[in-house]
Amino acid sequence: MSIDMAQFHQVFFEESFEGLDIMESGLLNLDMGDVDSEVINTIFRAAHSIKGGSGTFGFTAVSDFTHVMETLLDEMRDGRRQITQAAVDVLLGSVDCLREMLSAIQDENDIDEVSVAEHKKALEIELNGASGKDNSPATPVESPETVVIKEMESATESGWKISFCPHADLLKTGNDPVRMFRELSELGDLEVIVDLHGVPALFELDPEECHLSWTLILKGNVKREEIDDIFDWVEGECDLSIQELNLGEALVNMQQTEPSSLVEQTTPSDSLITENQENPELKKNIPTSSKPVQAKEKKSKGAASTSIRVDTGKIDTLINMVGELVITQSMLSLVGEHFSPDKIDHLKNGLVQLERHTRELQESVMNIRMLPISFVFSRFPRLVHDLSTKLDKKIELKLVGEHTEVDKTVVELISDPLVHLVRNSLDHGIEMPADRIAAGKPEVGLITLEAYHRGGNIVIEVKDDGKGLNKDFLRNKAIEKGLLDPDAVLTDKQCYELIFMAGFSTAEKVTDVSGRGVGMDVVRRNIQSLGGNIEITSHLGVGSTISINLPLTLAILDGQSIAVGDETFIVPLGSIIESIKINDNMVNRVAGKGETFRLRDEYLPIVRMHHVFNVKSAKATKLTEGLLVVVDGQGVRCGLFVDDLLGQQQVVIKSLEANYRRVEGVSSATILGDGSVALILDIPGLVRLSNQ
Repeated sequence: MSIDMAQFHQVFFEESFEGLDIMESGLLNLDMGDVDSEVINTIFRAAHSIKGGSGTFGFTAVSDFTHVMETLLDEMRDGRRQITQAAVDVLLGSVDCLREMLSAIQDENDIDEVSVAEHKKALEIELNGASGKDNSPATPVESPETVVIKEMESATESGWKISFCPHADLLKTGNDPVRMFRELSELGDLEVIVDLHGVPALFELDPEECHLSWTLILKGNVKREEIDDIFDWVEGECDLSIQELNLGEALVNMQQTEPSSLVEQTTPSDSLITENQENPELKKNIPTSSKPVQAKEKKSKGAASTSIRVDTGKIDTLINMVGELVITQSMLSLVGEHFSPDKIDHLKNGLVQLERHTRELQESVMNIRMLPISFVFSRFPRLVHDLSTKLDKKIELKLVGEHTEVDKTVVELISDPLVHLVRNSLDHGIEMPADRIAAGKPEVGLITLEAYHRGGNIVIEVKDDGKGLNKDFLRNKAIEKGLLDPDAVLTDKQCYELIFMAGFSTAEKVTDVSGRGVGMDVVRRNIQSLGGNIEITSHLGVGSTISINLPLTLAILDGQSIAVGDETFIVPLGSIIESIKINDNMVNRVAGKGETFRLRDEYLPIVRMHHVFNVKSAKATKLTEGLLVVVDGQGVRCGLFVDDLLGQQQVVIKSLEANYRRVEGVSSATILGDGSVALILDIPGLVRLSNQ
């Protein structure tokens, strides 16, 4: 019988990437000089889990690399080493290297061995240099056997030598040597030496049989009865020898054992099978991740996770709703089997229940896809740490509302636009420390990432207390680059939105952080493709706030159906302010500029829907005959002239661009109850289209 370990790979990768995020977050929160045992232990446990898992699956390159990280972290948590910024930087770089290694293995690509060697060397330099060891190139690298023997040469305390040789069927009875070793390690200091001579070639190996034997050296004043209690479980299923000895005597016994059969096992809970450098038959049968057996074309499966973790409470709610739906279906089936006119009331009640349960079931299913925005926010502490160091600025990052939930698709797609906005705040917004002090500000700049719900949307704000946007400077830059007519008259808001123009940049020189004039226009386009919008408010010398408004989900939309002739359109409910019927006194016509109407001391443009979409069957052609639906898109209000309002409903969003092509003024489409297709309006795009 053989076990296909590949079936567990995806879970291992997901847990490993989560562990790397935990390590990165913990390293960024460490206080220099002080040892916070809880934080260090959390980082150490994450590294230890990755090491153990990678060893189990045969990813030896990962387990070897993580072992060096473990050693450095172990010295930190024991208090043998102070926490320095240099050590934290090396560990952060190692986390990045581990992430690249795991991604390469997951995508079945080759590991970048040069990068791994560089990071491993940096770890070893930090480890040896900071602990006062001799870093001379002439210093030989000691084998694990030599390390064990040297440690025992210097030992003077009493202990026990245990020879443990399990029978082949030990594992089939449910016994696990790892658990026994773990119990022994709690009694004293345990050295575990494994003998691999009995291990057959990989393809002859039966995973349900035990082919290993061990020599155990247990240091400390331990009673023989305590050891016997542990091995009582395997009595009759192994060959066991327990001898009391002074640990100095162990050297003689160890030297009588063939060195090639000894492999140091420093942590009992790790994998018990370690690659034997002197056993070529075993070595050639152990797979490694860095050298695939067959050459494969490099490919990438993408970084997006295909699974999510769901709270059991959400699953329970979903199961309850399915149960209610089954009850309603049974009731309707009974009504249908024996239907008569006097049962119409029963039928109506059943349909009402069906509608209610369907709506609740839909909400429960959509709730399962909701993830906290912290999945996105968690990457920014590292980004701010690295860039502030690179730019020689002092910046604090504040996260607010990171537990706000949003659809998984939005979480995956909003990450890159947010990265660009935060980088811009770091580079262009926050001033140098000397400039901040001269302006009467704290030396440390503040960037705030905040998320909250507003209506049916989620709002994400990127705030900074930097120098703000200079509208005159922005205007002059746009004119200088030929992006703006010198005679153009712009409001403050329009001046700020110049940064979204393609090719616009305020950077004095091009760097690897910014300055090429590509990015902000892409950010706006990507956010609009998500059905959202982006706005800027700024005060010179005080700071700037960039607000992103996004729908909570990209699958379902609350909309208002409107009729224009024989056509039906859907207006997102969150965009509608009110609907009114106007008279001629409210309308003003500007030659060559279109029509406006007055609404509470504000003049708003009128968008005639039948003109924009060329609907010849429109019933209302005079403004007094139809209705004006007042909508807001990216802060711009207008009135949509339609024939009639049909009603509110939830619609399933279907991509128009994927199934047909992009249409200006239309964001997507949906299928109505009668099977017809209705277009979902893109309000900001509709305003732009009508102006053209």
